[in-house]
Amino acid sequence: MNKFTLIAGPCAIEDMETSLQIANHVNNICKSLDINFIFKGSYRKANRSRLDSFTGIGDTKALNILKEIGEKIGIQTITDIHESYEVENVSKYVQHLQIPAFLCRQTSLLIAAGNSGLGVNIKKGQFMSPESMQFALEKVKSTGNNNAWLCERGNSFGYNDLIVDATSIFKMKQLGAPVIMDCTHSVQKPNQTSGVTGGDPSLIEAIALSAISTGADGFFIETHPNPSEAKSDPHTMLKLDNLEPILKKAMKIRAALNS
Repeated sequence: MNKFTLIAGPCAIEDMETSLQIANHVNNICKSLDINFIFKGSYRKANRSRLDSFTGIGDTKALNILKEIGEKIGIQTITDIHESYEVENVSKYVQHLQIPAFLCRQTSLLIAAGNSGLGVNIKKGQFMSPESMQFALEKVKSTGNNNAWLCERGNSFGYNDLIVDATSIFKMKQLGAPVIMDCTHSVQKPNQTSGVTGGDPSLIEAIALSAISTGADGFFIETHPNPSEAKSDPHTMLKLDNLEPILKKAMKIRAALNS
C-alpha cells in the first residue's frame, strides 16, 4: 500500500440505491484527496447477538450489488467471509476478502482466504494482542499470498466497552504488513442488555487522527447517509456527510509527518 487506503461503506448491503449513493460519495472524496478507495459491504452478517437481528438481503442479491457497484464506478470491493467454503463463490464478486475479528484464529478460513489470491484484510480479535497477530498473518502468507493486511479495532475492556492501545499500530507494522485502523468498530459498546451493540460515534474522529499520527496505512470506516435508519450497527456508523472533514484533517497530518 503506497497510497493511503480507505475501506468504507455500509455495515451491511441493504439495497442498491443506498450502496450506490455511499460508493459514489466516498469515491469522489477519495479522488480529490488521492486516497485509494475500497468499497465495503457485508453480504451476510453472521456474528449477531440476537436471533432476530438483520443478517442480509440474500447472499446472491447482495454479492451482485457489490459486483455491479465495483464495475459501474470502477472501484475495488471487499466483503466479509465467515467459513472456508464461502471463499470460492464470494471471490467471483469482489477483489478483497475480510476476516472478521471473532474469526482471526480460524486456520481453515485464513488458509482458504489466502489461497484465493485476493487481498485479505485480517481484523485483530478483541481478545488478541498486536504481537499475536503474527500467527494469523503467517497462515495467510503460508499460501504464497503476500497481499494481506492487519486491522486494529480495539480490545475488550470489561464486558461492555473497548479500548484502543495507541501503540498497537506501531507494533503490528513491525510484523511486515500494512495496518488499517477500524475507526468505527473501535468505538463500539458491545454486549448490551438489549442485544444490540451500542457505540459512541463522536469518538470516530479522535480515533482516526490518533491512528494516522502513529503510522496507520489506511482507515476502515462504516458510513451511512442516515445511521439511525441502518439495518446493522446503527450506533457506530459515521454519518456520510461527516466523512470528508475527517479525511481532510487526517491527510494534512500524514503530509506533515511525511514532509
